[in-house]
Amino acid sequence: MKIHEYQAKNILSKYGVPVPRGEMAVTIEEAERVAKDLFGAGAKGVVVKAQIHAGGRGKGGGVKVGKSHAEALEHAKKILGMTLVTHQTGPEGKVVHRLLLEETLDIDRELYLGIVLDRAVAKPVFMASKSGGMEIEEVAAKDPKAILKEWVEPGMGLQAFQARNLAFALGIEPPQINSAVQIMQALYRAYEATDSSLLEINPFVVTKDGRLLALDAKITFDDNAMFRHKDLKELRDVNEEDPLEVEASKYGLNYIRLDGNIACMVNGAGLAMATMDIIKYAGGSPANFLDVGGGANAEQITNAFKILLSDKHVKAILINIFGGILRVDTLATGVVEAAKATNIAIPLVLRLEGTNVEQGREILKQSGLNFTVAETMKDAAEKVVAAAAGGA
Repeated sequence: MKIHEYQAKNILSKYGVPVPRGEMAVTIEEAERVAKDLFGAGAKGVVVKAQIHAGGRGKGGGVKVGKSHAEALEHAKKILGMTLVTHQTGPEGKVVHRLLLEETLDIDRELYLGIVLDRAVAKPVFMASKSGGMEIEEVAAKDPKAILKEWVEPGMGLQAFQARNLAFALGIEPPQINSAVQIMQALYRAYEATDSSLLEINPFVVTKDGRLLALDAKITFDDNAMFRHKDLKELRDVNEEDPLEVEASKYGLNYIRLDGNIACMVNGAGLAMATMDIIKYAGGSPANFLDVGGGANAEQITNAFKILLSDKHVKAILINIFGGILRVDTLATGVVEAAKATNIAIPLVLRLEGTNVEQGREILKQSGLNFTVAETMKDAAEKVVAAAAGGA
């Protein structure tokens, strides 16, 4: 689950991470008040930031600095409600519903700090770089050695000597080392306590008067741990999510929209990945990742079907099910009910194996509906690609 920058900063400040003075606004009136308060408190300028779940906001025109109250207000009027297009939003962009207004800082240096799980060694890794303000993926591609790393032992936390190693390697001045160590350890405590899958500060700045602050902040939580964090779950902004993904989550379905035209319904994440791969191998392009899970019932299958059909780009559907916990006859019943309820008018290819497969195939046969049944995954992929192209 992703959250906004202002929400991430609110969380980090509770753990002792310094952040610029600022406040969120959802109306022009609120933005006007916040800007007035910041200038009244001695701010030399106010930066107006669009709050969307995507990077590249500055390049897209979603981050502007006002040197006066009137200029900040003018920026707020232009940004609030705009459709912001960045390299992460896609060409359709995202509508800006919230703003973050903050004091400007006299920045001396921009650095990068980030924490993520390194699955290769099953440990969190604390990363740092002198190339703050840049996309970390770009830095890693051009100069991997520019990314400094300290792996954290689970249950022990980021040790002071590890934080000092990073601070010295970043070139932080000796008088600021202790502050840097405290901030890095606070960041890790926040990462661990909130069950985050990603925590990123880009840039982490050193001001000309020697202060260290998180100028930007990004946190992504592990969805599987949200049952432990009811307070964090309330931070979810469904306006920033794909409507079909939001709808799928209501029924316990794991759905991610992609940019192809062949919809997939599969039980099991591994089988879903393999299904998408074999569609690509057959010359097609998957429209989604949809894992209905091992214990799906007919109602969930019906709702999954409706979600797939809601994507206007879909030209054909492939259902690839191995019946274990989810019996094939249960799936077949759900497919028939959904097909009748939605008056499906696009090709549907099924590859079914497992528990009660013969009963499932009989249900499909007796339905009177026009289903294409495949014997193998390769056969299924070839048939659905041909169907999507108008060949069946």
